[in-house]
Amino acid sequence: MSDIELLPAVREFLATPRRLFIGGSWQDAALGQTFAVENPATEQVLCEVAEASETDVDAAVAAARAAFEGPWRRETPARRGLLMMRLADLMEAHAEELAQLITLENGKPIANARGEAASAANIIRYFAGWPTKIEGSTIPVSPASGAPMLNYTLREPVGVCALIVPWNFPLTMCVWKLGPVLASGCTAVLKPAEQTPLVAVRLVQLIEQAGIPAGVVNLLTGLGVRTGAPLAQHTDVDKIAFTGSTQVGRLIAQAATGNMKKVSLELGGKSPNIILPDADIARAAKGASDGIFYNQGQVCTAASRLYVHQSVLDQVLAELRRHATSYVLGSGLNPASSMGPLVSGRQLSTVSGYLQRGQAEGAELICGGKRPEHLDTGHFIEPTVFLDRAENACVAREEIFGPVVTVMSWSDTDELVSRANDSPFGLAAGLWTRDLRAAHRLAAELKAGSVWINCWNVVDPASPFGGYKQSGWGREMSKHVIGAYTETKSVFVDLA
Repeated sequence: MSDIELLPAVREFLATPRRLFIGGSWQDAALGQTFAVENPATEQVLCEVAEASETDVDAAVAAARAAFEGPWRRETPARRGLLMMRLADLMEAHAEELAQLITLENGKPIANARGEAASAANIIRYFAGWPTKIEGSTIPVSPASGAPMLNYTLREPVGVCALIVPWNFPLTMCVWKLGPVLASGCTAVLKPAEQTPLVAVRLVQLIEQAGIPAGVVNLLTGLGVRTGAPLAQHTDVDKIAFTGSTQVGRLIAQAATGNMKKVSLELGGKSPNIILPDADIARAAKGASDGIFYNQGQVCTAASRLYVHQSVLDQVLAELRRHATSYVLGSGLNPASSMGPLVSGRQLSTVSGYLQRGQAEGAELICGGKRPEHLDTGHFIEPTVFLDRAENACVAREEIFGPVVTVMSWSDTDELVSRANDSPFGLAAGLWTRDLRAAHRLAAELKAGSVWINCWNVVDPASPFGGYKQSGWGREMSKHVIGAYTETKSVFVDLA
């Protein structure tokens, strides 16, 4: 089966200049620089994109400030919600364009990209309901003077927000942050990952088409050091929201201290997935496979540590091997492919290094562990299963961000909980069992922001998402994220 035909709109998009969007105007980078975007399945350049510099950062932040202090602040909550609904409708109408761009620049199978496009529209629609529901309250205070006093609170937008998003879900991560920004009445400077800027450009074109006023959303494409760093450090940015590695998250937090801007961070993970002896083994093994091999393992919540009760270890390993070897690797535009390439040559090198180190440190290779022999180009790696009896190898301890799962056995529940929590990360965890008492007891003891029981990677815009420990600060989505984009003002009125 051959690759699907690209839509004429996608071909036209790739053939036209991809500029910055600042203050409602599409413009070249101030220094005239561009950078190449590669198709990871073919290693061929798709197009060139404008590369923003510090000068462009200053201009984008100024445009966002002007919009925040001007017309956007005067928009009614109902009007903001209406504009967001219009954007969601446009995203649905252009979903196939968005999906094809995601697959071209990220590599994921087109079916997964279509799911991401549909989910992104639903997330914007969810947040479109929030502008009219961000409320203050009245508080029965007791002043020492005894004088009658009215006290009430206001929830106000925090201001200009810098949004720095990763490459693994290039559209989803944009709307996870733009949704609450628009709902709360903030303005934004969006900086997508340099590997995957194209779908962000198309999204901002739809934002413009939806009628969202100039300067409310500004787009800077560019590299982390030249674009992301000055944006994070900018003294006229009120909040920064970042999703990416814990290493870069630390740099973001340090940069924010200059003007003490608010910070929310969604960072790395090394998530434990637990199979109890009473679990439905076929279902659990399929869930474990999906949990690590989905999106080529390039997921912050990837189920990369699999703890299997020793009584069912051999059975689970056999099932995992069967699932891992059933994946069809190839171009994400080929409907027959069930796994695409890693996002870049750099990521392939990183994952390959872990595979070599893991075996050198004593992990037993069950299957995979190399580039597929039938593919001459592209950043492909086989789905890989390790068994680490000592649980000391790097593949059992460090985030790999590739299709690599490390299996460990266990027998004692108390020891299991200690081992599962023995990580600097705490983003997600899961367990498979028919015993609901055991499920709820273990869920309470696992140190993770999300715990999935007999499922994996279930997310919903109405439910909070985020991590414990070094997996981040704050929560994305749901009512909890609104607080990250608003300030609470307390007002006292002397009624005497």
